Amino acid sequence: MAEEPSNQENKNYKDKFDDARDKTSMYARYSSIAFQMLGTIGLGVWGGMKLDEWQGNENPIWTIILSLTSIGASLYLFIRQLPKQP
Repeated sequence: MAEEPSNQENKNYKDKFDDARDKTSMYARYSSIAFQMLGTIGLGVWGGMKLDEWQGNENPIWTIILSLTSIGASLYLFIRQLPKQP
């Protein structure tokens, strides 16, 4: 019969599994934040372009304003979602 792994070996496997799960969880968290930032900035740029098109502006005033506003909003949301470390 095959020998059962000792408690120390089981603990090592569990620690490795927990480390891998933590790394995957952090990767998923930060990649979702990145997609949220892309969506926020993209929506701001698209909205600015549509407003400029609707108003017939020669200069892309709304595109600039909403682009900068959406960048600021996405940075604010990013900072709020960072884990708090003592």
